[in-house]
Amino acid sequence: MSDAQLAQDVALDVRSFLETLEAVAAGEAGDASISLLLLDVARICVAGAQLGALTDVILESNVEPVVQSVPDVDALRVRLAEELEPIDEYTEVFDPYGDNELVPYFLSDDLTEIAGDLVHGLRHFDAGRVEESLWWWQFTYLNHWGTHAGAALRALQSVVAHARLDALPEPALDLGE
Repeated sequence: MSDAQLAQDVALDVRSFLETLEAVAAGEAGDASISLLLLDVARICVAGAQLGALTDVILESNVEPVVQSVPDVDALRVRLAEELEPIDEYTEVFDPYGDNELVPYFLSDDLTEIAGDLVHGLRHFDAGRVEESLWWWQFTYLNHWGTHAGAALRALQSVVAHARLDALPEPALDLGE
C-alpha cells in the first residue's frame, strides 16, 4: 500500500471518528452512542496499529510544517462528559509492563485527546502534506493517542459486555411436576 493510500484511508477513519464524537456529544446518537463509539474507536485503533507497524516515517526536513490552528476540544469534552455521565469514569492500568497502579480515566478525556491528535494530522493531510500527516499520526499514536484509544476501547467493550451479560438469572424450571 502506498503512503498516499494509507494516508487517505486513515483520513477517512479520522473523519468518521470525529463525526461520531460530534453526534454523541450533541445527543444525536441516542441509544446507539456506545455501539457507534465502540465501532469507531476500534476502527481508529486498527488505523493506529497499521501506522505503528510501519517503519518510522521520517520527515525530510526533520521539522514539522506549521499547521493552521487546531480547534479547542474542551467544549467537545464537556458535552461528551455530560452525554456519557453514567459511564464516563473508569479505572485503567496505565502501563501494564510498568507500574500496576490503577488510574482513574474518563472516556470523555480519552476521546477528545484522540480527536486533538487526529485533527492535527488531518490538517496536514488536507493541506496536501501526506508525509507530515503520516508522521504526525504515527508519532502521536505511539506516544499519546494510541494509549487513550486502547483504554477507551477496553472501557467501551466492558460497557457493552456488562449490558449484554449482566442479566438476571432465569428461574430454574421445576421438572418434578
